[in-house]
Amino acid sequence: MILERAIFAIKPGEAKAFEAAFAKAGPLIRAAKGCVQADMRPGIENPDSYILLVLWESVDDHMVGFRESPAFTEWRALLGPHFASPPAMEHYSAPL
Repeated sequence: MILERAIFAIKPGEAKAFEAAFAKAGPLIRAAKGCVQADMRPGIENPDSYILLVLWESVDDHMVGFRESPAFTEWRALLGPHFASPPAMEHYSAPL
């Protein structure tokens, strides 16, 4: 199992709109093959920053199965208008 970490910088003043968009986008990623869990959390010190933590069964489930699917296109259409910059995403291996 792998962990995806994505940091989202949101345009100032759009936090509530981003959260409303994620209410629609969250089910898309959670329903993807290989998605075990997906949580978006708002920043405390910076209210225009969010972190997405997703447990995937494999990198391919994320990068091929989800990212190359129509669900990802819809996901990006919902969330993308609120991005101040492209998300910073990385994958992490199993806990030590």
